[in-house]
Amino acid sequence: MGIPKLSSSKKLSESDTSVVVGGADQITYSWHNVNVYSQPSATGGTGIFRRKKQQSREKHILKNVTGLCRPGELLAIMGASGAGKTTLLNVLTHRNNDKLRVTGDLYVNGRRVDPDALTSRSAYVQQDDLFIGLLTVREQLIFQAMLRMDRFLTKDQRMTRVDEVISELGLTKCSDTKIGVPGRIRGISGGEMKRLAFACEVLTNPPLMFCDEPTSGLDSFMAQNVVAVMKNMAERGKTIISTIHQPSSEVYAMFDRVLLMAEGRVAFLGEVDAAYQFFNRIGLPCPPNYNPADFFISTLAVQPGKEESCKKAITMICDEFIKSEEGINIERAVRENSKEVEPEGYDSQSDVEVRKSPYKASWCTQFRNVLWRSWLEVIREPMLIKVRFIQVMAIALLIGMIYWGQKLTQEGITNINGALFLLLTNMTFQNVFGVVSTFCAQLPIFLREHFNGMYRTDVYFLSKMLAELPFHIFYPFAFVAIAYHMVGFTDDYVNFFICASIVILVANCAISFGYMISCMARNLSVALAISAPFIIPLMLFGGFFLNSGSTPVYLTWLKYLSWFSYGNEALLVNQWKGVESIECNTNQTCFPNGEAVLSFLHYENGSIPNNVLCLVVLILTYRTLAFLALLAKTYRKQ
Repeated sequence: MGIPKLSSSKKLSESDTSVVVGGADQITYSWHNVNVYSQPSATGGTGIFRRKKQQSREKHILKNVTGLCRPGELLAIMGASGAGKTTLLNVLTHRNNDKLRVTGDLYVNGRRVDPDALTSRSAYVQQDDLFIGLLTVREQLIFQAMLRMDRFLTKDQRMTRVDEVISELGLTKCSDTKIGVPGRIRGISGGEMKRLAFACEVLTNPPLMFCDEPTSGLDSFMAQNVVAVMKNMAERGKTIISTIHQPSSEVYAMFDRVLLMAEGRVAFLGEVDAAYQFFNRIGLPCPPNYNPADFFISTLAVQPGKEESCKKAITMICDEFIKSEEGINIERAVRENSKEVEPEGYDSQSDVEVRKSPYKASWCTQFRNVLWRSWLEVIREPMLIKVRFIQVMAIALLIGMIYWGQKLTQEGITNINGALFLLLTNMTFQNVFGVVSTFCAQLPIFLREHFNGMYRTDVYFLSKMLAELPFHIFYPFAFVAIAYHMVGFTDDYVNFFICASIVILVANCAISFGYMISCMARNLSVALAISAPFIIPLMLFGGFFLNSGSTPVYLTWLKYLSWFSYGNEALLVNQWKGVESIECNTNQTCFPNGEAVLSFLHYENGSIPNNVLCLVVLILTYRTLAFLALLAKTYRKQ
């Protein structure tokens, strides 16, 4: 039975016959005629000198790659740098393919692969280690265990598994040590971090596991230990696929099968011992007492100055493998695995459940654990707790000293109005730049964990907001509590609490705006660069620099997006409403009472409840836009 072929323009997951991975405990994963092309990009063109942009040609990265890995096998993908090892692994895991054009067929147990279903049944140890540095090793593993292990397991069983993995991978000594943040918080070593990355994936005991150079940065003993764990998993019926970089002879001997790649092609795929025999048959015997891994990699490498001869040799080796008995057997096995046959033990009901959700934890469990981690992150962040508290206190005292003891006089009107607007300005800039890094700085971690099927986007978004909310209420309140009576605003506790509530709403509106910028920006540098240019126009239409009645008609819409406008109006109404007399000791026109001040500012019809409602609507609007922007970044390329 032949394999249904895809045209060059059809992607891996666009087949109408595509189904999700079944419920079998053992997985046979095969791939047939996988081709990967880099998408052409526009190059050249320097304004008036070159009007037309030239399109660079597609680069053919992987060329008709075919292979498979069965249950109980540890398959090592080896090759020189640039051979296509990581690209193949990314194709098999449906990761990092946004800028690539991929064609070919992927099958699991005779059924076409669905990315979400594959995520729920597999684990992927990536090359770069991404963690929340403020957590300890044990806390990181507990977090993973609560969200990635099967729902029917009790908490005690999860904790037992965490202890087993810590012991198995030699993490006992550093189990209660913070992971660390480079340059800020001292943590575990690079080798321990690599083992922790491996531990996070081994924890779930997945039937299918991918590893991208899991031994990089480890000494020979620990590298052998990590591969031994992979080998033990394979012996228990798991399917393990791993790229490996220059393994020692001891590590190489632990592999069941090897996939040798060169220039994007398969040079050999088969058992470890068969690789010796194949290279012997084509006249390239491995010397005695020589590390076979080093020999194969050097033989398949393109050496500088010998590009033509090396590429001819690589082409010869790859062509010989296709015609060899090993190559023919692989082709036959891949075709067998492409047949649409339900494997023994396949449960269609389980299939439906997997299709509905790639997550192993319920929404409430996800929310509880992500909120727990976010809270630990907030309270262990010295920048957030100490520095921002000192900043709030210092600025509040500074404003209080500058505007000390204002009286209800004609001169005091301008000073009081200026001090009120300064409350808004400080709360805006302090909070926007305080939260602008919240999402974009951790975007790689969020995307990795989300694509690993750990939690939903809405769970992450809500948890981050709620973990920071107590501080976003306390800091504005403390700010107003210090400055209010020092400046000499209306001496009434009702007015004080109204003022504090308005400032808290303004601060949270600015925070919502900061969240939106953080979710929309590609990285922290972009977020910081665009924050101020977006804030300044909103501040100009706040009613202080430009009288509310003087706003140009064609720019009136900006006023409705500005929390400065609603906050300033509400604070002024709270301050001047009910002030029956203002001292007049000059010959100039005087404001006899608070109503006259509000009338001059075009706020005579101002309403505190209406402005509070508008601030709440702005908070919800900006946070909804922030969530949608974050959600847009989670869509996989089909």
